[in-house]
Amino acid sequence: MATPHISAQDDAFAESILLPGDPLRARYIAEGFLEDVTEVTAVRNMLGFTGTYKGIPVSTMGTGMGIPSASIYVTELLRFYGVRRLIRVGSCGGISTDVKMRDVILAIGAGTDSLTNRTRYNGWDYAPTANFELLRAAADAASDLNIQTHVGNLHSSDLFYNTYTDSLKFWQRMGVLAVEMETAAIYSLAAEAGAQALSIVTVSDHLVTEEQTSSEERERTFDQMARIALEAIHKLEQ
Repeated sequence: MATPHISAQDDAFAESILLPGDPLRARYIAEGFLEDVTEVTAVRNMLGFTGTYKGIPVSTMGTGMGIPSASIYVTELLRFYGVRRLIRVGSCGGISTDVKMRDVILAIGAGTDSLTNRTRYNGWDYAPTANFELLRAAADAASDLNIQTHVGNLHSSDLFYNTYTDSLKFWQRMGVLAVEMETAAIYSLAAEAGAQALSIVTVSDHLVTEEQTSSEERERTFDQMARIALEAIHKLEQ
């Protein structure tokens, strides 16, 4: 069926999906890691693909930037296309001095300045957390691949250009590892639907050291998080 933002057949998506923000990274993952790939949607150039990884059906699709955009696509994938396991594979800005450029983070949970979760949770504060089974599988997969990861909390911000210059010190005080723009919503939507979700993110820039990567690097060189995600899915499907 066609939803307002995803024009695809009912069975177009696998139960497990990798969700980069950038649709071009979705294509890069599909072409570089999956076999028997089919493009299943391209509405508004938000590209989506389905293929197999070691014989297991896996999809990948962009979500765009920010909680509103990610919420639209994740909601439609959960409600109408039978997706049950969502892994965000995206970039983030380092906050903790313990994380360095291109380090990989497995997100236990995500704080947020967005009001979307409060709206969904009757005005109260909801704690958006990863599915433990999926988190454990990803940690084990990273170990098997000899990829060092950090495990901790993110902050999902509504503002990329944040004018509140003292935000950094509050995030650091709470031990937040990095900031990005989608995880808090993805975790909450998955919980509401009884699905599994995890964010695996790569440090693409650092708010303390002011180091940065290029858009091309972010699209084409952050392979470790995709490998971890796919191996985690493989572990759970064995």
